[in-house]
Amino acid sequence: MIKAPASLQDLRRRLYVKAKAELSWRFWGLYVHVCKRETLWEAYRLAKENNGAPGIDGVTFEAIEAVGVEQFLKQLREELVHYTYRPLRLRKADIPKEGGVRTLSIPAIRDRVVQGALKLILEPIFEADFQPGSFGYRPKKSAHDAIRRVSGAILEGKTYVIDLDLRSYFDTVRHSIVLDKVAGRVDDDRVMHLLKLVLKASGKRGVPQGGVISPLLSNIYLNEIDKMLERAKEVTRYKRRAGIEYARFADDLVVLVDGHRRKRWLRGAVEKRLREEFAKLCVEVNEDKSRAVDLTQRGSFGFLGFEFRRVRTRSGRWMPLRMPQGKKRAALLRKLKVVFRRFRSQPLKGLIDEINPILRGWVNYFAYGHSSRCFSFIRNHVEKKIRRHLAKARMRQGFGWKRWSRRWLYDELGLFDDYRVRYLNNSSTAALT
Repeated sequence: MIKAPASLQDLRRRLYVKAKAELSWRFWGLYVHVCKRETLWEAYRLAKENNGAPGIDGVTFEAIEAVGVEQFLKQLREELVHYTYRPLRLRKADIPKEGGVRTLSIPAIRDRVVQGALKLILEPIFEADFQPGSFGYRPKKSAHDAIRRVSGAILEGKTYVIDLDLRSYFDTVRHSIVLDKVAGRVDDDRVMHLLKLVLKASGKRGVPQGGVISPLLSNIYLNEIDKMLERAKEVTRYKRRAGIEYARFADDLVVLVDGHRRKRWLRGAVEKRLREEFAKLCVEVNEDKSRAVDLTQRGSFGFLGFEFRRVRTRSGRWMPLRMPQGKKRAALLRKLKVVFRRFRSQPLKGLIDEINPILRGWVNYFAYGHSSRCFSFIRNHVEKKIRRHLAKARMRQGFGWKRWSRRWLYDELGLFDDYRVRYLNNSSTAALT
């Protein structure tokens, strides 16, 4: 759970325990907790910690703190208490993504605080309902946990992979459906009205990509898919081994089916049930990007930036191979290329200060795979770029292999050098699946 003030943290813990103990219980009297000063303060702290651009009103965190955070939250609380709060329109911003652009809907800071307060109260209730195969934007769960689960399934012989891509998922969420799902656990008209206002600010349908509460709502929306897959696991279980396994991170979902010939009937059955459940939610499957892969036929699939294959070890045992996808490496090189061009005539220290966080974030994410060959390529590429920068600054040719030692680049200049690979533990992988 998110670390919060003691009383708020205790409230969240009690909500979670109650929701976990009574799966049909509907919570009432929640709105007063959303409006509490300490809840709004914690929501503001989390919003500031995530930083982000200002909304359509142009108000920044610096402007709020110049006037006074206490005054800002007091006014916001009065609007909530007197039911006069109305969210502002969302500011649209396009960011590049593979094959095009993604449009983010950025709420104003005041609206981020309100969404954060709602999330702080609603999250522990629905966290009790979420399934173990859901990993996206949940407390104490990460993309690496999902990767570990998929690796464990491959180790167990689940080699037929159903990879379904959802078309514009966040933009197609039906408000009526998500409100009905929330109402199944929340018996508080004021909370429901506030949530409806937040949803309507993004249009007639969809949840804003960039909204604080959007990840929680997206998990609530797809929770029935997870429940269906959990039931399928139990139905197909033989002794301690289930016939299928799955992992979902937000709208990225892979289902792995046992490769034994007796389980082949599951392949079509599972995909059919998935499509039926998605149809109930009015979620469209992107047929161009969806596919089924048989790892026993040297197939591969991508999940959360990694490319998965099944290979034999030197001892003859099968193991899952996890490598960074080629398109992820290409995207990193493009990003670095822009930075190198921007700092072409600038001091080297500024260039290194700019690229180090980029390299650190990318390497730390992919360090939990079989990435040594990819890391060697990235390291050599960056080192050569740095050497060319140094040579051009001195109007020299070449890369200065004799003039500047490798250790000097990393120890004296401070260039990022932590390209260690941290492999997932196979025994813990099996235990988590």
